[in-house]
Amino acid sequence: MNVVREINKINERELELGISGSWHDEYKDSAYVFIGGLHFDLTEGDVITIFSQYGEVMDINLPRDKTTGKTRGFAFLMYEDQRSTVLAVDNLNGANVLGKTLRVDHVKNYKQPKVKGDDGEWEEPEEQSLNARPEMVMDGGQAPDSDASSVISIDPEDPMRDYILAQRKEEKALKKSKKSKKSKKSKTSKKRRNDDDRG
Repeated sequence: MNVVREINKINERELELGISGSWHDEYKDSAYVFIGGLHFDLTEGDVITIFSQYGEVMDINLPRDKTTGKTRGFAFLMYEDQRSTVLAVDNLNGANVLGKTLRVDHVKNYKQPKVKGDDGEWEEPEEQSLNARPEMVMDGGQAPDSDASSVISIDPEDPMRDYILAQRKEEKALKKSKKSKKSKKSKTSKKRRNDDDRG
């Protein structure tokens, strides 16, 4: 509880003094936050639901007791955008969730948990875990001759998803009709040239 009070005091002091720089700037290179004081019945999904109000959650590490499987009451969470960490720390630090006071703070140098290798030994992960990244939907109506890099994924929860997909279909139909007109023109001009050569 003392850490919660200290963070709140720092924030209040910055507001009173009108400081242009913030203590949050020290953590501008990390999109991770530490969350302490979690109720033991909360799952990864519950924590993501609480913290997603301040940004898109990309990764969560909610350590569990090895014997019981219950959560240990703390977590590390990564946002897609680092600025979300400032909002989460300022707004959720000291919040009461299921009768427990949350402690939310920046993490300067987060280290991914080790994973078991093929030989059964614990080793550093080769790639960063993004286990909470939202599933992206690819536009399935891709023309076969267009390259895969031009496909843009759309978040299924995006309120503009249907509109964007409709716009893409219209654009593809327009391109298709232009291509068919060009191919008709080229066929007609080839036929005329052939007729001229014969005549």
